Amino acid sequence: MHKKFVNHCTIDLSIIPDGPILIKSGKEGADPTKPDMEFVETYHAGGRTIYLPGSSLKGAIRAHAERIVRTVGEEKANTKNLPWANDPLNDKYEYLKNQSSSDIYKLSSFTDQMFGNTSIASRIRIEDAYPDNSKPVKTEERNGVAIDRVFGSVAVGPFNYQVCTAGEFKTKLHLKNFTLAQLGLIGLVLRDLNDGWFGLGFAKSRGLGTVEVKLNQAVVQYPGCELKNGSIHIFGRKKDPWAVNSILGVGEFLEPKEAEKYNFPNSDKQYSESAITESMDLNFGVKLTWINDDKNSVIDLFNQTVKSWSQLLGVAK
Repeated sequence: MHKKFVNHCTIDLSIIPDGPILIKSGKEGADPTKPDMEFVETYHAGGRTIYLPGSSLKGAIRAHAERIVRTVGEEKANTKNLPWANDPLNDKYEYLKNQSSSDIYKLSSFTDQMFGNTSIASRIRIEDAYPDNSKPVKTEERNGVAIDRVFGSVAVGPFNYQVCTAGEFKTKLHLKNFTLAQLGLIGLVLRDLNDGWFGLGFAKSRGLGTVEVKLNQAVVQYPGCELKNGSIHIFGRKKDPWAVNSILGVGEFLEPKEAEKYNFPNSDKQYSESAITESMDLNFGVKLTWINDDKNSVIDLFNQTVKSWSQLLGVAK
């Protein structure tokens, strides 16, 4: 399915520290005036700044998505057709060797289908989160020691580390060729991150890493469609048009036999009254937009797609 491009969702969000956070650089610098553990830094907007790497964000999001799937589904493939999440660190993926691309997708776990494994590419891409210049970043140094659990004395330290306590980091999450259940699962993960169920970076069990998630905008695009006569039409196929403001999963764009090869649901759509439907740039393709205001909330997109996630669990059981 990476050879086609039928739908795409971009979620524009901001991550705001709700306390100290630290994503370590992984090595000590040569400057003795800097703390033992430094925040990752890069050059951005003409200067050097701390940032949140997309790889760190994706790892945290994937880990919690796996927790959710294991909680309501299974830890391994099952006969109930419940979604399952394997252990990607220990899974040798022997069962995927010498399989066709469609069979690899079907045999992979629900989270591997989204985030990828050694045999299939990821459908999710997360950009690095850079500071918003209008919200100044504040950093400070903190001190710590490691206590010997047997003797109660200092085992390591004292050491100091750099944390970020204020600011706003902007990023975008991209999901392509998705089912609505997959997008709904992302919504649940972002909800839990905002609620503090899991954190980002270093020393999460010691009070660091909690953040607030602000959803700025969401855009769902159908590059192979057009707006015509007040409906969404697909190019090159005789298929009933969809109503404007329809949120469409990947199975809606495929022939039934092709959707069956990947176990995509043939009927995979929801409707959002708050979406703004219009043509994509250059008047080719269709896009739905949600912007956070009183009438047009990004939350409505997730409210609708989480319905598909719930339906998936209900049908499987």
